[in-house]
Amino acid sequence: MTENEKLVNACIEGIQEKKGKKIRVVNLEDIDDTITKYLVICEGNSPTQVSAISDSVREFTRKKANSKPTAVDGTRNNLWIAMDYIDVVVHIFVPDAREFYDVDNLWEDADIVDVPDLD
Repeated sequence: MTENEKLVNACIEGIQEKKGKKIRVVNLEDIDDTITKYLVICEGNSPTQVSAISDSVREFTRKKANSKPTAVDGTRNNLWIAMDYIDVVVHIFVPDAREFYDVDNLWEDADIVDVPDLD
C-alpha cells in the first residue's frame, strides 16, 4: 500500500467514525496536470456534523498515516470544508453545497470509487 493509499484510507475511517455519508474517492494519479493525486469527497447532514467529520479526519490521518493537513478552509461556516494534504484533498460538504458545487463530476475521466455508507 502506498503512502497516499494509506492516507486515503485514514481519511475514509475518519469520515466513517462520524457517520459521514456518500464517500467518493477520485483517483487522479493517471491524469496529467492535476493539483493533487486523490480527492476524497463526502457529506454530513449539518454544519455541526461537517465540523466533527473534519476533526475526525485530522485525528485519524495523524494517528494512522502520520500526516497533517497543510491547509484547512471553510471552518467558519462548515458548509464545505476542504483539507489539503498535498497529494490528497478532502472535501466535506453539507448536501446542498455538494449538489451546488458538483465537485464529484469535475473529473469524469478519473477512476472513481464510491465507498458504501456504514449504517
